Amino acid sequence: MYFKRKVDSYLRQWKEKENRLPLIIKGARQIGKTESIIHFADENYENVVSINFVLEGQYKTILSDGYSVENIIKNISLIDPSKKFIAGKTLIVFDELQEFPDISTSLKSFKMDGRFDVICSGSLLGINYKKIHSNSVGYKTDYEMFSMDFEEFLWAKGYSDLHIEQILEHMCSGKVFSETELSVYKKLFLEYCVLGGMPAVIRQYIETNTFSDTLEIQRQIQLDYEEDIRKYAEGLDQTKIASVYRSVPVQLAKENKKFQLSKIEKNARSREYSGCIDWLKDAGVVSVCYCLDYPELPLKGNYDELKFKLYYPDTGLLIASLDEEAQEDLRANKNMGVYKGALYENFVAEAFLKQGLGLYYYKKENATLEEDFFVRTKDELVPVEVKANNNRSKSLRKLIDNENYSDIKWGIKLADSNVGIENGIYTFPYFCSFLIKRYLAKRG
Repeated sequence: MYFKRKVDSYLRQWKEKENRLPLIIKGARQIGKTESIIHFADENYENVVSINFVLEGQYKTILSDGYSVENIIKNISLIDPSKKFIAGKTLIVFDELQEFPDISTSLKSFKMDGRFDVICSGSLLGINYKKIHSNSVGYKTDYEMFSMDFEEFLWAKGYSDLHIEQILEHMCSGKVFSETELSVYKKLFLEYCVLGGMPAVIRQYIETNTFSDTLEIQRQIQLDYEEDIRKYAEGLDQTKIASVYRSVPVQLAKENKKFQLSKIEKNARSREYSGCIDWLKDAGVVSVCYCLDYPELPLKGNYDELKFKLYYPDTGLLIASLDEEAQEDLRANKNMGVYKGALYENFVAEAFLKQGLGLYYYKKENATLEEDFFVRTKDELVPVEVKANNNRSKSLRKLIDNENYSDIKWGIKLADSNVGIENGIYTFPYFCSFLIKRYLAKRG
């Protein structure tokens, strides 16, 4: 069972370019990179040569005679004479790039040679990406991939692009969802929150139509992440990196969700941990939401690097990290309990990240004014509030009404409710989060 992914259309567009560069698809482990590449390769190429540097370590010698295409394909053919290289009809896939980053130096040669298309992939875990980038700058294209988003989950469940367009139309028109629409999409959204977007987890769920064994798969993925920390985090304190990763769910459960190093280690200093957080972010296993200095445009450069919240880029893995009682509540009783606000906030952060939106929040010093996220149109700053209850949105109201915040004219509230528009606050159900970028584009 192959799941349709957004990278599919990107790969087709890449192949249609006459002057295409070698492609590097990067992202966290087990998000479906290899599966998507091979699916694309089988449908679009007469001949595919695929090399996995983890499973086939013998290929780490293919650069022994230098970086020319001729020498590389000669050495590959020596190791496995069954691999054929047909000019103009062959895709070469170098998988698990983090195990053999030197191969990226050959991308310039492949581009200049022009006979073969090349796609590399690898988890951000362990990729010395600065080195890879410098070795092939100007001769490669990058694509960052994530685990499946809610739209891809809907595709996997059999829903079409028409259904997606109908959800967006509700958002744009302000027309409320019918009782049936709301019930169905809320149920699907809760399923997705619990499962997350790892293809292996979703495949297990769709094949069995139950949550059984999905938690086991999720926890194994987390164990694999921690194993990769031990394997690849060179020159950094691996224990500190693991401690930061494990601390994310606990810190999100706090009322003040700002990430506090003192909750990990009493006398922790930011300079001791900054490299650890950067490593996890580069690895694609945490996402960082920075606190704005002031709620105004531009967003880039207008934030405090020492004040931030951390999220998991896959809400399913966040839920999998909770204790047994919380698991029972979520999977059997559909009760969000104490983690309700944290889970919805994490889901919105995940949805924004996967849309390419930056993650920013605001908390005014010595005041109650606090906003969960900010997005922007061409010339407006738009605060986004994630409500775990039906209380009034006091901070959102203050930001919209206060003339000191001149870039803010209206705001978005994401809640367990229907579509609504009132005094500049546009309310949408949580499940609409994945369409915020398209909604903003339509508003201009």
